[in-house]
Amino acid sequence: MAEEQVVMNSIEERVTDIVVEQLGLERDKVQAESKFVDDLGADSLDTVELVMALEEEFEIEIPDEEAEKITTLREAIAYVEEHAKK
Repeated sequence: MAEEQVVMNSIEERVTDIVVEQLGLERDKVQAESKFVDDLGADSLDTVELVMALEEEFEIEIPDEEAEKITTLREAIAYVEEHAKK
């Protein structure tokens, strides 16, 4: 259980790092419920680049129809936790 929690925290940190880097934000401005477009000022190109960065970092493929549903940091973390190779 403790090891699983460490993996979850690691994923959360890595996803947060990607969002901060891709959107050029201060880490303290990014909250779990932050919406990429409405709260963090991302545009459509930013969201595509964000999805591509997540795919590369976690070696997963995010279909377009799934990517459209990922609108917050929490949703991105949940998607990666569910689909990343363990």
